[in-house]
Amino acid sequence: MTTQVDRRWWALIVLCMGNLMIVLDTTIVNVALPSIRTDLGFTESSLAWVVNAYLLTFGGCLLLGGRLGDIYGHRKLFLTGLVLFTASSVACGLSTAQSELIAARAVQGVGGAIVAAVALSLVMTLFVEPGERARAMGVIGFVAAGGGSIGVLLGGVLTDTLDWHWIFLVNLPVGIAVFIACLNLVPGDRSEQRTGRLDVAGAVTVTSALMVAVYAIVNGNRVGGVTGQTLGLLGVAVGLLALFLVIESRVEAPLVPLRLFRLRNLATANVIGVLSAAAMFAWFFLSALYLQLVLGYSPLEVGLAFLPANLLVGGFSIGISAKLVMRFGIRPPLIAGMLFWTVGFLLFARVPVNGDYLTDVMPAMLVLGVGAGIGFNPVLLAAMNDVGPTEAGLASGVVNTSFMMGGALGLAVLASAAASRTSTLAAQGASQAAALTGGYHVAFLIGAAFTLIAAGLAALVLRPIAMGAPAEAQDEGAHGRQPAAVEG
Repeated sequence: MTTQVDRRWWALIVLCMGNLMIVLDTTIVNVALPSIRTDLGFTESSLAWVVNAYLLTFGGCLLLGGRLGDIYGHRKLFLTGLVLFTASSVACGLSTAQSELIAARAVQGVGGAIVAAVALSLVMTLFVEPGERARAMGVIGFVAAGGGSIGVLLGGVLTDTLDWHWIFLVNLPVGIAVFIACLNLVPGDRSEQRTGRLDVAGAVTVTSALMVAVYAIVNGNRVGGVTGQTLGLLGVAVGLLALFLVIESRVEAPLVPLRLFRLRNLATANVIGVLSAAAMFAWFFLSALYLQLVLGYSPLEVGLAFLPANLLVGGFSIGISAKLVMRFGIRPPLIAGMLFWTVGFLLFARVPVNGDYLTDVMPAMLVLGVGAGIGFNPVLLAAMNDVGPTEAGLASGVVNTSFMMGGALGLAVLASAAASRTSTLAAQGASQAAALTGGYHVAFLIGAAFTLIAAGLAALVLRPIAMGAPAEAQDEGAHGRQPAAVEG
């Protein structure tokens, strides 16, 4: 039994390393954008496609990747996505032209979506005993919550010490190592769990809807959120989504069985995921801008500024969060995590123009780190706990899509609110630093409102789940155990 347990925990590390590559890539490139622009001759508008090309395919393919894992095997899809992501990372790093980099980034997003969508389902399959599952999901929660700010630090280090190519090329040795370790440590899929066939019409419509929605949101930051172009694209996305729902209600083997959304905890957890991701993306983006544009920090200094929060996210996610979930269930730690985030955003909403890191920035970073460390684990558990192995990939794709869409939409809304307030203050004669700071204050207040609403949903709507398990379950095989019992 010791060997089996050891192999499962080593397998978890392998899956987390693969997932960390994906999470890092959403933020690591931001630090290197000025260098990429200079080297490849991008304009300000075309440079955005280095980020947008990845976001489009990543956000669009999450649901499809998760369902393909359910049909064809989670490990098989994980390895396929890993190969695609690693190969396209090398293509990004070797790019010498704008079109090459943008095309490689689009392929990278497809591979990243597949890896992200099935990694969570593999963890749910490996760890079925409630205590072990809570601890494993805590590790995954750390990767999800802390990976973005780690990417800011790593991007700064690689760009400052080497050059921008290495933010992509570093994925090659990591990808090879994860692939080999996955073959040896992650068990293959049991054939009897593979059910269903691919709903092609549903896959095309929902992937198109998500891609159009992501494009409307990220491009709306440039052309404006209430322009005819943005609203028209969002209308197209809504229309495609409505067509998707009609298809899913009629086909024999739907890509997304609509009954899943009648599972209260799955639906509620995904709404909380949208709100918390909106706040989290705003934290990374806007606090980094405050540090750079107002306080004058270098990219490397910005990355180091996030380090205390990263350490707290890691400590609470891996150690304390699982114990809180086992002791109190899913709901109380989730509420506490969102309330910590609310306080952290309120602290950021009062940072001054001439702020000091130790007295003005670090306290907010620490509170947000505690909140992320406590809160992400129960969100993932609530979203995944009500589904069986044959739909784990789909549920994982749904929750990842919620995080992705929430982050993109939230960042667009908060960045727009910050820019509007900044313009107003500048027109009133405020200095650039004061105008920027005032804009960030408004955005952080909106972020606090998002997390406060998430805490309210967790308290009022989320069904309590007890994660305790009988002692005799400790020695059963992973595939023989049952999901955690539900209270009430």
